[in-house]
Amino acid sequence: MAVADDFKTFLENLKITNGDQISDRYGRITRALNRKYRGTESKTDNSLQVGSYGRFTAIKNISDLDMIYEMPASQWDRFKEEGIGKQSALLQEVKAAIQESYPNTGMRGDGQVVVVSFGNQEVEVVPGFKQDDGSYKYPDAKNGGKWKSTNPKAEIKAISEANKTTQNVRRLCKMIRAWKRRQGVNMGGLLIDTLAFNFFLSTDKYNSKGYRSYDNLCRDFFEFLADQPDLNYYKAPGSRQHVYVKSKFQRKARKAYNLCLRAIEAEGKASSNKNWKQIFGRNFPAATTVVAAREARTWRDTEEFIEDKYPIEIRYDMSIDCRVEQKGFQTHWLTQMLAKKLPLLANKKLEFSVTRIDVPQPYEIEWKVMNQGPMAEQRDEIRGQIWRDTGHQKRRESTTFKGGHLVECYAIKDGFVVARDSIDVPIR
Repeated sequence: MAVADDFKTFLENLKITNGDQISDRYGRITRALNRKYRGTESKTDNSLQVGSYGRFTAIKNISDLDMIYEMPASQWDRFKEEGIGKQSALLQEVKAAIQESYPNTGMRGDGQVVVVSFGNQEVEVVPGFKQDDGSYKYPDAKNGGKWKSTNPKAEIKAISEANKTTQNVRRLCKMIRAWKRRQGVNMGGLLIDTLAFNFFLSTDKYNSKGYRSYDNLCRDFFEFLADQPDLNYYKAPGSRQHVYVKSKFQRKARKAYNLCLRAIEAEGKASSNKNWKQIFGRNFPAATTVVAAREARTWRDTEEFIEDKYPIEIRYDMSIDCRVEQKGFQTHWLTQMLAKKLPLLANKKLEFSVTRIDVPQPYEIEWKVMNQGPMAEQRDEIRGQIWRDTGHQKRRESTTFKGGHLVECYAIKDGFVVARDSIDVPIR
């Protein structure tokens, strides 16, 4: 397939497929709150879909939805006094109203929002009082009970206006979300959209470009990300509110940029699609020759995918590394060997471990070890199954045969993949 066809298919694969279910969830929550505060049955009035879904930058299997319920002005005097007690009471009252429509659904007040959990998806409901400038005051029961302000309508409008200048804004936002999930990049959705917005402010090179230029668009955007200074926050389009940086993203952006270079250099070859898939995950199409080979394969396709087991919502950071051991030789860390371009030979003992993680307990760790290439297929040993950690956050392997190998690690909390990392193991 040509580049244009590949990227068009990729974006088709990212389209949300459960829009009716999402609309139903928004609608029932809205109706419950309208019953409580206005005595009506409307599923749409006084409710604003915000977040990535409201900005039309979300992708399929979205696990977190955001909405603002516009509180009646008549309720302001009841809650206007600052302090944790009043604001917590507001959240609990909203929670109780929603609970009447969802008596068997888990929900909790979480400082600024009421979280309604549907297993594969959570809706964060913000009760807000609309201001004259279109912004909303909302409670913050975590930090002293002070009212905060947000203006999502301005953000939605800014992204919409930018997308009229070039329809590539929202498409880029969606592709970067796929990268975030695949590489475990701890970036909020509004930060992704803000950086994409800023990229198109910095250049008009891609304003009139189509799918055929998306390989270069991705390359240049990842270079833009990798070259960003270390900032604590950016200013969101439209609202200009602070969008805080949770974790540094530059290193993973540089890795993606280098993979883009390889993919572009190999255009027309199966390895090009392989590099794009390494950046964006399984939603990017494989090369036609690879698909044909799979259909005629003589080896068992045993690979499993974490997104088939859990919804993915990257909220934290984790890193893995590998100690390379051989009797009589000095022990090395694999990341250092790869950085120094030292060869990894067969007959080595490998101990993979989680070297850094900031996920609050409790959580679970799962591993995936994937063998790649002709040798793995000939031996019928591609593996790729996902295994639960034994409790030590380590996994021991050995280098048996030449070829590419990939080890991935996932942190699962409350039924979601909240952090992930991977490491390539090229055995010569």
